[in-house]
Amino acid sequence: MKYLIATILFFSVFANAQASGTESKDKFADLQKEYQALLKKFGVDAKDLGMYATVGEGEEMKVLLDTNGTKVMIPASISKIATASAVLEHFPPGHKFKTQLLSNVEPKNGVLKGNLYLKGGGDPSFVSENMWYLVNAFTRNNVKKIEGDIVVDDTLFDKVRYDLSRQKERVDRAYDAPVGAMSFNWNSVNIFVRPNGVGSNAQVFIDPENEYIRLINRSKTVSGSGNNLLADREDDKKFPGDVIIVGGSIGQGLKEIVVFKNVQQPDLWAGYNLKAFLAQRGIQLTGEVKNGVTPEKSDVLAESESKPIEQMVADMNKFSNNYVAEMLTKNLGVAKKTKGATLADGVLVINEHLQSLGLPADQYKINSPSGLSRENRISSFAMWKVLDHLRDDFRVQPEFLTSLPIAGVDGTLKKRMKNSAAERWVRAKTGFLTNVVSLAGYAGLEDGRVVTFSFVYNGSTDETKIRAFFDNLLIYLVK
Repeated sequence: MKYLIATILFFSVFANAQASGTESKDKFADLQKEYQALLKKFGVDAKDLGMYATVGEGEEMKVLLDTNGTKVMIPASISKIATASAVLEHFPPGHKFKTQLLSNVEPKNGVLKGNLYLKGGGDPSFVSENMWYLVNAFTRNNVKKIEGDIVVDDTLFDKVRYDLSRQKERVDRAYDAPVGAMSFNWNSVNIFVRPNGVGSNAQVFIDPENEYIRLINRSKTVSGSGNNLLADREDDKKFPGDVIIVGGSIGQGLKEIVVFKNVQQPDLWAGYNLKAFLAQRGIQLTGEVKNGVTPEKSDVLAESESKPIEQMVADMNKFSNNYVAEMLTKNLGVAKKTKGATLADGVLVINEHLQSLGLPADQYKINSPSGLSRENRISSFAMWKVLDHLRDDFRVQPEFLTSLPIAGVDGTLKKRMKNSAAERWVRAKTGFLTNVVSLAGYAGLEDGRVVTFSFVYNGSTDETKIRAFFDNLLIYLVK
């Protein structure tokens, strides 16, 4: 009887293993057929594609797609995957940057008879909450009056605010903000506009309020619910900050419109905001706001730490933030120089990192860490190699995976693959330039395996069709 039961169990397990193996082997049997059908449906020419995708890991890994996989193409913003990989390699999870307030004189009787130095440590995430923390820490020095200047020290990086690797045309919006070792609120200002009585000026608010921004309100309130607001910058050589003119009209039926504008001088922008935050705590400044260098023999009076590096990588990847990409890259460059780090210094570190991963030397060339350039070149296979490394390196894999947009949920994939089989099963970085569409990341399967993929398109077909082609292919793979 025992022998009979053992025999039955053996054949049962063997049959299940065979069935499982058959299912696994046949799961993607019709992939090429589906792939060709989708090409035809969305009018995509395969010669304009670079695609490489695998499923599984180690000896179980299987190549699912290889269409021009070694062809070197313009990747657009999936370049940030390479940047993220280098950043997480050099700044392990948990790493933080520091912003400091220093002075070379000792406060006495509530008075600081000298300059207060605001020293930037390259933190791209330094925002109003951090400034509050810094100022609150400073108040514990019992200083009520500063008889000197606020001197902003952003010498950790060079003074190049817009690197040549960016597209030549400046866009006066937050995503094209300048960079600096001392930056504040993404180097952008929030302009809130609310309707007033019809025919009168609209209500306009600057947030945060400070002396760096001079606001000129020419906007009008009109009937209806239309939004025809304009926010332009006006040059004024005599004014140290930015002059912003809000014009156009807002319909009385609207509640509020927000416009995000970048600033031109990150160091002074941060300094004037420091002055405003100090004033709110009752601390008077008798001097001016200017830039300069912290004296060597200076004491730290207050310090603010950034959020962990992995959260900054998420800031970069979720919404494809070019400003954060360049800030993090210049921090990589600090490894090459203790001060005055350039974007080129950081890009060199990124390329050295890619070389260490064994990418074919003739299949990649990264000039821009954000991908906001047509000079970047990489093959789908080479990008897949980076993703493969990030998936296998447990030291950084959870943090990198968390940084990617989730299909149908958030970031640049919030509205893509929603209410489909791929919703929440795909995590990937998007990319777009004129005639360039890309998508690279991971697709999870219910059996626990993961598809690692890199899709790039360089051609003139409508980008909405290319995105639909990529998305439908992933939906098929997940199903």
